[in-house]
Amino acid sequence: MCEECGCGLPGETAPTVSSHHHDHEHEHHHDHAHAHSHEHPHSHEHGTLDLRRRILDTNDRLAERNRGFFRARGMLALNVMSSPGAGKTELIRATISGLGARLKTAVIVGDLATDNDAQRLRAAGAPVVQVNTGTVCHLDAEMVARAMKQIPLNGIQLLIIENVGNLVCPASFDLGEDLRVALLSVADGEDKPLKYPPAFASAKAVIISKMDLAQACEFKREQALSNIRRMAPGADVFETSARTGAGMDAWRDYLVQQHQKSGERDPLAA
Repeated sequence: MCEECGCGLPGETAPTVSSHHHDHEHEHHHDHAHAHSHEHPHSHEHGTLDLRRRILDTNDRLAERNRGFFRARGMLALNVMSSPGAGKTELIRATISGLGARLKTAVIVGDLATDNDAQRLRAAGAPVVQVNTGTVCHLDAEMVARAMKQIPLNGIQLLIIENVGNLVCPASFDLGEDLRVALLSVADGEDKPLKYPPAFASAKAVIISKMDLAQACEFKREQALSNIRRMAPGADVFETSARTGAGMDAWRDYLVQQHQKSGERDPLAA
């Protein structure tokens, strides 16, 4: 199950917790007086925590395998996270369109259902694999590994993984990415980084999206930037509008630079 919400994982049988109780009464007769308790407190917390730890440990091992695979092929992998409706898909579409031949890009899209986002991204010219997670509110390393088998990898330099719209559970699951990216829409509210610290604290880049709507949403830019710096002091921050193109050149240049840096790294290191 997911560490935060308890959602099921694909391929996993939902854990069953046996309860210990009696529906019939027991009479106890004692000829001697003494304090005697027949209460049997049972805690399943330890078993649940062990299960969660095993799931995350298994995921981390698979994530390291993914990471080694990406690096061996010279790919820069992104894990893009946001709340629903923050503009991940449109940002990725504009990223692909603007990069052109500078970075050949492939995309893995995670959604509970439908392939609407995948269709939009295919129109931008990138190979796209859709992962429908059903009741699972995040992607995990195994899902990414399976999706990779469906992507024509020759020449791919940039892999963008669009995670399920959710800022809670995806933060716990390493996918093998080089770069974790958190999106904050101007409509989300300036305090989003404070409400979801793990997602932002683990991000190497934070994107403020839909800046063209900042005035209409009465977006408090300085407050948002302060909250981002508080939660993710080392993150690179980009203020963008995929619709107007504002800030997108800086974001795309950053990806090219990150890919160049990844090429200088020893693929067997880390």
